[in-house]
Amino acid sequence: MSVVLQIAGRSITADEMLPLMAGYQMLPQFVQEILIDQAIASIECDLEESTSAAQQFYTQNQITNDEERQAWLGRYGMVQAQLESLSTRELRIEKFKQSTWGSKLESYFLSRKNQLDRVIYSLIRTQDVGTAQELYFRILEGEQSFAELARTYSQGPEAQTDGLIGPVELSVPHPILAQLLSLSQPGQINPPTRVGEWLVLVRLEKFIPAQMDDAMRRRLLTECFNTWLQEQLSQVGSLAPGDSAAIPTAP
Repeated sequence: MSVVLQIAGRSITADEMLPLMAGYQMLPQFVQEILIDQAIASIECDLEESTSAAQQFYTQNQITNDEERQAWLGRYGMVQAQLESLSTRELRIEKFKQSTWGSKLESYFLSRKNQLDRVIYSLIRTQDVGTAQELYFRILEGEQSFAELARTYSQGPEAQTDGLIGPVELSVPHPILAQLLSLSQPGQINPPTRVGEWLVLVRLEKFIPAQMDDAMRRRLLTECFNTWLQEQLSQVGSLAPGDSAAIPTAP
């Protein structure tokens, strides 16, 4: 039985590696990285990209000379070719995301837009029906401001901010609240509405539509990539020691 590692006087054989990785909860991460490497295997970087990525990697890892580079390689059990591959890995992942989902991003954005739009709103929550009704009419009649009543009567953390919440994406509030807000006009206050254990008064202050800018593109590409990765992991199935699992192919 071949020894593959010597650690603090302990000899670790090839047969022990998988059970040890499983025991340290490292096996899912190991499989994930294999899946990613398989997906980006055909993605290449030109000389300028590789040089820039290597320099950035050295800077991030505080490698300033050949001696430090050799020490780093020894610490991680790598050879130079592995380090070069590692330094361009994130760039190749980004290229993989773009080549796989870039052309589909506009339609994906439109399918997600109603969750990505942001709102600023005011909220009062109470468990008493009579209080909710009274506060609603006070606000309608201008007797007191929403902020003042929220500070005094709201039973949630929003009382500390005069009832004001946001900006938050519409996927964040309770679905009932999100629906109310999506159908409201700024300044519109809705009658007391049951949301779980609470009766809430909600007023939309500002609607901020999602924009397909560079930051949004990066976010959505990462969402698509993570969804794909989870699907690939689910196809691998059980990773119990002794089992074997086929690695699915990239899209």
